[in-house]
Amino acid sequence: MLNFEELKSFLDEKADQYNSFEFIENDPVQIPHRFSMKQDIEIAGFLAATISWGNRKSIIKSAEKMLDIMGNSPYDFVMNYSEKELDSINDKSIHRTFNGQDFVYFIRQFNRIYKENDSLESLFKIENPETNFFHAIGRFRNSFLEPEKHRSHKHVSSPYKNSSAKRIIMFLRWMVRKDNHGVDFGIWGDIDQQYLSIPLDVHTGNISRKLGLISRTQNDWKTVEELDAVIRKFDEKDPAKYDFALFGLGVTKELL
Repeated sequence: MLNFEELKSFLDEKADQYNSFEFIENDPVQIPHRFSMKQDIEIAGFLAATISWGNRKSIIKSAEKMLDIMGNSPYDFVMNYSEKELDSINDKSIHRTFNGQDFVYFIRQFNRIYKENDSLESLFKIENPETNFFHAIGRFRNSFLEPEKHRSHKHVSSPYKNSSAKRIIMFLRWMVRKDNHGVDFGIWGDIDQQYLSIPLDVHTGNISRKLGLISRTQNDWKTVEELDAVIRKFDEKDPAKYDFALFGLGVTKELL
C-alpha cells in the first residue's frame, strides 16, 4: 500500500490529468457547458445530473432530448411554457425510469423556484456548524419537492435515508468548484468548495476501496463521509478535485 504522501501525490497527479477540457466531451457535464446564462447552466446541469446513471453516451443523448423539448433555452422554457406544451411531454420516454411525467414535474418545480429565487444556489446554503451538504440537500428537497407524494420524488435522493446522493453531489461539484481547468463552472459564489464531497458511485467506490481510502462496502452516505474524512486531509480547501482522479482511474481501469 502507498503511504499518505505517496497516495496524495498519485491522486494529485491523476486529478490534474483528468480535470481537463478533454473530459467534457464524453461526460454529462458537456450539457450545461452549452450555455452561458447562469439559470440555463443550473437547469441543464440539474437535469443532466438527475439522469446520470448508466452509460454516459445514453445519458448525454437523453439530456439532449430534454434540451430539444425546451427549445435549447431551458430557463426561458421553464418560465414561459404553456400547459399544451407540458401535455405533449407527459407521455414521452426520456431516460430509463425518468419519464415525461417526471420531466414535467421538474419543469413545474423550476418555474415555482425561479419565481422566488434568482438561482438554485439559495436552496443549498450551508449553515453553521455544518461541514458538508447533508442538511443542505435535505433543505433543498423540502423546497424543490411538493409535500404530496409523487413518483418524481425518487429522482431526488435523500442523505437522510442514507443515500450517497451521488447525482446531486455531482451537480454541486459542477456549480460550486472553482479552478482554472474549465470543467466545473464555479458560478455559485456564496458556497465554499471545502464543503463538497466525492460523488460516490460504483467506479469511485471500487477505486477508493482498492486504494484503501474507505473500508465500508456499501456506497451510501456513511461511506461518503468516510471518504470525506480522508480526502480532506489531502486537500481541505478543494477535496472534490479527487473525484476526477477516482472517476478517471475507474473508467480507464488503470488499477484493475
